[in-house]
Amino acid sequence: MPGTAADIDAYISSAAPGARPALEEIRRVVKEAVPAATETFSYGMPALKLSRTFFYFGAFKKHVGIYPPVRDDAALIEATSGYRNAKGNLTFPLARPIPYALIARVALALSHQYAK
Repeated sequence: MPGTAADIDAYISSAAPGARPALEEIRRVVKEAVPAATETFSYGMPALKLSRTFFYFGAFKKHVGIYPPVRDDAALIEATSGYRNAKGNLTFPLARPIPYALIARVALALSHQYAK
């Protein structure tokens, strides 16, 4: 997990080399899915916000994580069941292909969930 980065670019550049491409692609697909979102840095992680922060992503030793959990879309909850931890947050192992299209769907759902 990157240390105390000042912004998203610094966070990504300080991540482990194996995590950087995943972080860059997550950043890209989420911005494409929710183009009105602005990037921010919160809780020590890259994040996106509309009226409020709705999507966080971070690199860890063996995975990337997506936060917070989707709660309002049963089909998406089912589609992400293999990646959900006990709290509902998503964990994508770096050793396996990362489903970026699914992450884009999660970002869009979270943008609606937190727009309420």
